[in-house]
Amino acid sequence: MAGNDKKRGLGRGLSALMADVADQDTATPAGRSADQQIPIEKIRPNPDQPRKQFDAAPLDDLVASIKEKGVLQPLIVRQVGDMYEIVAGERRWRAAQQAQLHRLPVLIRDFTDTEVLEVAIIENIQRADLNPIEEAAGYKQLMDRFGHTQEKMAEALGKSRSHIANLLRLLQLPDAIQTYVMDGSLSSGHARALITADDPLAMAKKVIAGGLSVRATEALVKKAAKSGDDNIFSEGRKAAPAKDADTRALENDLSAATGVKVSLSHKGDGESGQLVLNYETLEQLDDLCRRLSNG
Repeated sequence: MAGNDKKRGLGRGLSALMADVADQDTATPAGRSADQQIPIEKIRPNPDQPRKQFDAAPLDDLVASIKEKGVLQPLIVRQVGDMYEIVAGERRWRAAQQAQLHRLPVLIRDFTDTEVLEVAIIENIQRADLNPIEEAAGYKQLMDRFGHTQEKMAEALGKSRSHIANLLRLLQLPDAIQTYVMDGSLSSGHARALITADDPLAMAKKVIAGGLSVRATEALVKKAAKSGDDNIFSEGRKAAPAKDADTRALENDLSAATGVKVSLSHKGDGESGQLVLNYETLEQLDDLCRRLSNG
């Protein structure tokens, strides 16, 4: 066991966990030396692994690479009884089984259950084939479960804070629009443009049907807001008065901070108004209450 690692992870912050997750799922000699070689039958997957699907084609490529070069990047594992549970590297373990390897190189770490889940989420975020919604969900898990701020995540993951904030905003959109992003019908740029629309789903369908570019989508949303004619996309819905750019920007910032859609309306005196927090599920309401309580 790696006894010196007991203060890793949550005790030392997100960067400490990142040190172990970096460069996973590669087959290059740049990886660190393994602590030891473990019989493959003594290694088991993490039952709480967030990623449930492993695409066949990339896995086949990894199998071919392992057959030719072996597993050059060690798995990260923790000891559980007389078995070793995978913390990071399940794809290599699956590919090694198909390649009929008998032993695998591993780095043994003394992670808690909470740290194992955190590392698994980070490893998934690092993967290049995630769609924007999956990536955003990973960031949200890190924030909700472990209390990481956007700033800390940006620093540790090598991302800009605006990149993380923009992706998190996508989770405010209706599930149907998120599905459009996941299946490639809409890009993340299209989805971001739709966030401020009064009826984003109806407008999304119009964007997809017309094959509109991101810039054209942004122009369509601005035009609808300026003219107050969103009822074109939603029959019987009364058009909301147009809001200035500063108000919409503030709504977006508050939405990113609270995790729910925020609406601001100003009264005629310019000094007072109304702030509305819109939640879609009780789970979202619980999350909002927790954020405000911790704030």
